[in-house]
Amino acid sequence: MSERAAVHGVQLTAMASTARRAAVLGSPVGHSRSPDLHRAAYRALGLTDWTYDRIECTAEQLPVVVGDAGEEFVGFSVTMPAKKAALAFADERTARAELVGSANTLVRTAAGWRADCTDIDGITGALAEVGADSTVNASAVMIGAGGTALPTVAALSEAGYTELVVVARDEGRATPVLELARRLGMSSTLLPFTAGGDLDSACADGGVLISTVPADGAAGLVDSLRLARTVIDVIYHPWPTPLATAVESAGGRVVGGLVMLLNQAYSQVEQFTGRTAPRAAMAAALDATI
Repeated sequence: MSERAAVHGVQLTAMASTARRAAVLGSPVGHSRSPDLHRAAYRALGLTDWTYDRIECTAEQLPVVVGDAGEEFVGFSVTMPAKKAALAFADERTARAELVGSANTLVRTAAGWRADCTDIDGITGALAEVGADSTVNASAVMIGAGGTALPTVAALSEAGYTELVVVARDEGRATPVLELARRLGMSSTLLPFTAGGDLDSACADGGVLISTVPADGAAGLVDSLRLARTVIDVIYHPWPTPLATAVESAGGRVVGGLVMLLNQAYSQVEQFTGRTAPRAAMAAALDATI
């Protein structure tokens, strides 16, 4: 490991002190709210010499960025497009990260770097926040089959959902999502990315709807999606999305991506610091910067 590496202006420098560092990796990464959450957590835990940065990093750059990080780096949050690269780079992987094929968390260990997927915790927290209850209705509808879809399926399964309707433009991209659902014992159905008909019925009858697509992607389906009573929209900026506005206008409940971001960050902070996440301080930091 090199003594010093410069990554887009951020110096990764070995320090002989108690100071520790962490960062979020991704491209683009300037919009990330993770620094607000982690810095607030470190302050609340009395870790006043800990820092948390944003580092612009593509999937191809990740092995060099993480491999050259000094010993003071305890962990990295990983966002798109580097989540699969993080999983491949790691020396060890949690079972859930292997299950979904991606990692949003790298933690330094004695053996090197451990990959985990706390995105699953983010969905789990959002399900609780919106009041979704699989014991009342175990059917879920998911819009999209991109990078967030597999962690969403894993979280839904853990929460007790046994039926899944996937709405996707590309049947090929949806195949791994449907396969994971079946591996986890869920019955699954694929619907086309078209409003009306079967989608109307699925939204009206389902226990929870989770949209994993960009706001403009979901906008064309709003007339159907607004029939859902309980909704998670993974977008957090800009907020509210057209979907969120439509659901609330129809009397439904909806939470957005900030709830997911907060809940996935709790687990990251605990893995980086070895301490219980100061949830109130982290939530307050997010509220203060909205």
